[in-house]
Amino acid sequence: MLKPASRVIFSRMKLLFYALLLLSPVLVAAQTHDQEIVKWRQNYRDEFLKDSHSPLKAADTGFLRFYEPDAQYRVTAVFIKTPDSKPFDIETHSGKKKPYKCYGKLEFSIAGKKRTLEVYQGLDLIKKPELKDYLFIPFTDLTNNETTFGGGRYIDLRTGDIQHGTVLLDFNKAYNPYCAFADGYSCPIPPDANKLDVRIEAGEKRFGRQPEE
Repeated sequence: MLKPASRVIFSRMKLLFYALLLLSPVLVAAQTHDQEIVKWRQNYRDEFLKDSHSPLKAADTGFLRFYEPDAQYRVTAVFIKTPDSKPFDIETHSGKKKPYKCYGKLEFSIAGKKRTLEVYQGLDLIKKPELKDYLFIPFTDLTNNETTFGGGRYIDLRTGDIQHGTVLLDFNKAYNPYCAFADGYSCPIPPDANKLDVRIEAGEKRFGRQPEE
């Protein structure tokens, strides 16, 4: 028979064991997400070297900066299609305009408040077979001009990412437009509808060789 002190220790060990059992799926999910983001970022770096119009050379990619992966910025959003939306032009940093249409809207909660982002489809891109399913979310948030590029950031989707009326929206995959690295590019400026009044401390930060503040 266990002594009273031993019984207390044994009970605490059981509680710790059950707590670890409950936490293990959460820990595994977080680790899996971290690995996914690491892989995504490596592919993102590699794309600069494949694109003949890239603003960065191989040595430059070492200065790309990101927030640490954070699963709280990976949210399930309700997708609402907008089939009757009219085509419109989005202004770009070069002064040119690009034709888009609002493909739908995403409704989600972040930082304890409901938010909305519009999802766009490029009218030029849908003419290309390899890009006809490409969707585009340009957005701004309260980190712009501080830790992130002042002109906003982008998230890419494909129509196949919409499953049963929902989309897994991961701000850890938010990236900078080419205009964040060099002049001379026609990068879409996020419309007013996609201005988020919250700090999205996830995804890519400002580019630069100087030490971070």
